[in-house]
Amino acid sequence: MYRYDEFDAKFVKERVDQFRDQISRRLSGELTEDEFKPLRLMNGLYLQLHAYMLRVAVPYGTLSSKQMRMLGHIARKYDRGYGHFTTRQNIQFNWPALEDIPAILDDLASVEMHAIQTSGNCIRNTSADHFAGAAADEVADPRVYAEIIRQWSTIHPEFTFLPRKFKICVIGAEKDRAAMKTHDIGLQVKRNEAGDLGFAVFVGGGQGRTPMIAKRVNDFVAENDIIAYCEAILRVYNMYGRRDNKYKARIKILVHETGIDVLRKDIEAEFERIKDGVLRLPDESIRAIEEYFADPDFEKLPSTSKAFEDRLASDRAFAIFAERNLHPHKKMGYTSVVVSVKPAGSPPGDATDDQLEAIADIGEKYSFDELRISHEQNVILPHVKLDDLPAVYDALVEAKLHSANAGLITDMIVCPGLDYCALANARSIPVAQRLSERFEDIERQKDIGELKLKISGCINACGHHHVGHIGILGVDRKGEELYQITLGGSGDENTSIGKIAGRGFTSDEIVDAVETVVDTYMDVREKADEAFIDTYRRVGDAPFKEALYG
Repeated sequence: MYRYDEFDAKFVKERVDQFRDQISRRLSGELTEDEFKPLRLMNGLYLQLHAYMLRVAVPYGTLSSKQMRMLGHIARKYDRGYGHFTTRQNIQFNWPALEDIPAILDDLASVEMHAIQTSGNCIRNTSADHFAGAAADEVADPRVYAEIIRQWSTIHPEFTFLPRKFKICVIGAEKDRAAMKTHDIGLQVKRNEAGDLGFAVFVGGGQGRTPMIAKRVNDFVAENDIIAYCEAILRVYNMYGRRDNKYKARIKILVHETGIDVLRKDIEAEFERIKDGVLRLPDESIRAIEEYFADPDFEKLPSTSKAFEDRLASDRAFAIFAERNLHPHKKMGYTSVVVSVKPAGSPPGDATDDQLEAIADIGEKYSFDELRISHEQNVILPHVKLDDLPAVYDALVEAKLHSANAGLITDMIVCPGLDYCALANARSIPVAQRLSERFEDIERQKDIGELKLKISGCINACGHHHVGHIGILGVDRKGEELYQITLGGSGDENTSIGKIAGRGFTSDEIVDAVETVVDTYMDVREKADEAFIDTYRRVGDAPFKEALYG
């Protein structure tokens, strides 16, 4: 895990002191809210429907137990006892008082955390595969490069005021577990035929009002050149990106309107001009960062565990949890555990102060003091011994974090919606709560199988509904909240944008409508293990539209 050096610590402290003064001037009335807005956005502070909201950066979703414990402390002392994990692997607090923000930022700085660049038209938190450094199918740990990008992009003087916000994602395997192709820049770590490390580079993905899938702009950029290549992309975007219309300002629009072949020429020309300069990464610098992400002190273990196998045989609930919430680990005798923050009837992604501290304790004791936040709003224990799984499960049961629904229909991505967000048109959380209650039966969920359900309360798509197998978009029609269903979206290595099925449904109708889609899928699937997305791609939307609208 990366640790602050002297520059980082000094920079964050100075930024907190600067923002404390700006807040003081806002509280005294010296600054109006309009004057304060650009200052607070530079520090991750939004003004929502009912209160300020602070979004805290969790670089590439990786944090320690100490940091997680601090998040629990902030939730308890400064908020209403909970935090909300976001699809950018961050956490946000919905109810802090403005006068408390400097104290919160001081507390965060004490554990090497901050809220810088979690908002504004800058390069946002770089995200990564949440199983990075642990996955059995990984070419290399993508967090090494995400950290290099973090250092390069933090308060980058040229890219602090871009046409719009800019999002980068790095994955380290063929399997895309981070929705990489829905980012402005997507980087996939790979090796070329000579065995050298580098990246396939994708540009122009994004969701929101105009969803686009990123296009491949270069099949292999050497690891030493990746910052120069990203800088070339940003320069071309900064030069040509529209600033006259915020809805057409993202790089995805530039790629769509100009064409990837034309932009590739400009990017490559700029890259050729700068690649051998100060942005070329020396091998020793990459290896130095790599040291921060070195494997923990793994034990040499057998591939099986008697304690694990005995519990599997004697405890049905544990067996279902193990079937759904474990992920293959690169080291024999270890596994990664998905802690689902989606218990039935609760707002997806919300964790209480007690739960945050419980996760911190479990991570400290059983996962080498390391935790991850996934873009699917869950927490990952990346390195758990099979021998320890019974104890980990018991601790999760005690914290009410033992839902065995990873990858199933109730493991939803959901934005805060109209309960909090000033941009939303409709409420998301109550719909998600009723859906999780309707499909609560775990045996039914298992029968349905892998299904990604994603809900957004407005066209900005924070709930990633465009890439949900079943997506739900909340819209406003003459003061009434309606919910459109999209079908066939996917955020994995076969990324696709879902199609709108038809007219929207009222809040009272939407849960029944989703159940109709699910029942139709189960009627038309060829066999029990044909996943929803595979069935949809085979039969198209006709049977679903017929079932929904007749």
